[in-house]
Amino acid sequence: MEKDKKEKKNCGCWAVLRLSIIGGSYDSKHSANSIPRTSLVYDAATETRYLNASNREMCVADEARVSSDTTDPPTPPQAAENKGQRQLLQFTFHELKAATGNFRPDSILGEGGFGYVFKGWIEENGTAPAKPGSGITVAVKSLKPDGLQGHREWVAEVDFLGQFHHPNLVKLIGYCIEDDQRLLVYEFMTRGSLENHLFRRTIPLPGTNRIKIALGAAKGLAFLHGGPKPVIYRDFKTSNILLDSEYNAKLSDFGLAKAGPQGDKTHVSTRVVGTYGYAAPEYVMTGHLTTKSDVFSFGVVLLEILTGRRSMDKKRLSGEQNLVAWARPYLADKRKFYQLVDPRLELNYSVKGVQKIAQLAYMCLSRDPKSRPSMDEVVKALTPLQDLNDLAILSNHSRFTQSGRRKKKLDGIQQLSQGRS
Repeated sequence: MEKDKKEKKNCGCWAVLRLSIIGGSYDSKHSANSIPRTSLVYDAATETRYLNASNREMCVADEARVSSDTTDPPTPPQAAENKGQRQLLQFTFHELKAATGNFRPDSILGEGGFGYVFKGWIEENGTAPAKPGSGITVAVKSLKPDGLQGHREWVAEVDFLGQFHHPNLVKLIGYCIEDDQRLLVYEFMTRGSLENHLFRRTIPLPGTNRIKIALGAAKGLAFLHGGPKPVIYRDFKTSNILLDSEYNAKLSDFGLAKAGPQGDKTHVSTRVVGTYGYAAPEYVMTGHLTTKSDVFSFGVVLLEILTGRRSMDKKRLSGEQNLVAWARPYLADKRKFYQLVDPRLELNYSVKGVQKIAQLAYMCLSRDPKSRPSMDEVVKALTPLQDLNDLAILSNHSRFTQSGRRKKKLDGIQQLSQGRS
């Protein structure tokens, strides 16, 4: 037994990980939540069926742990160049236990189907734990043995984030794999998730910060889609967009990421996983995955940023529960899209910025995947919006001022005519 452990340790972390990958298959027709497969381009009636189905979870607990992918997690773009630049640290469970204060409840940063994320501290040079407030602050994600995120998704997370680095992707520092313990160690993101800022805080996120975050997230997706071997993120949503102290956006949680189509292939056929309300309808209904599936998800997040509404909100009226269905008529009418703006912003937003974002969201949410822009095009469209200063409150003040002047002029003319008479 000891000999086996030594051999595994000496053969490198990836040999250990890949020896323990769980196999399996998934057949959507046996799922109670499966959606009939139709054509890749869908119409309004098909969209309605998708939106109705969106009130259910995309996969049940047992299905979430099993993958139909029989190959190892794919290699992302730019991996070869970055492999030599950064080496993942291998932590012991004892080190991470000490770093998080024995996984204290008051150090929990978040919770998901995978388990909990704890705040911790490690020494700057190595894996040793540090005293709270010293060394490097980290986020430690612990996978529950019976969690919704299976071991395979954990391996995919390490495989993707461990091989390349980008300013708009969260940095993976290291991992721990001991017996049934699976943990990941990330850089600590000071301001938490975009979801918290949009929906859970009383102070509204400023309009300028919203544009900055949208651009940063778009750059992260553009990086994944670019290169000879594109990567499809597959779970783009506000809770997976983390923010540093300067509101720079970084994508996190790569457990569902998948290699894009290669050569003459137009799509990747795979099990349907992700989050309803964000997932592209053609992917949910056919299992055909492309980079344009991520573009649709980006369009949904762009709508959330614009409106301050959740993609799915069962607390709202029946016609407003699905954000895309509710917002689409407003996006298509230039005279109405201002009604989409988050009312908490009042008039502290760029008029041109809102107009451009509404137009961009409309294109990203196109029913025809081929009509959606690429993420490179999205980045180009968002970049100029950073410098806009045409605040609605200023133009509104200008309109009131001009209206007042016209009223005074008319009153003066009336008084003059009455005096003459």
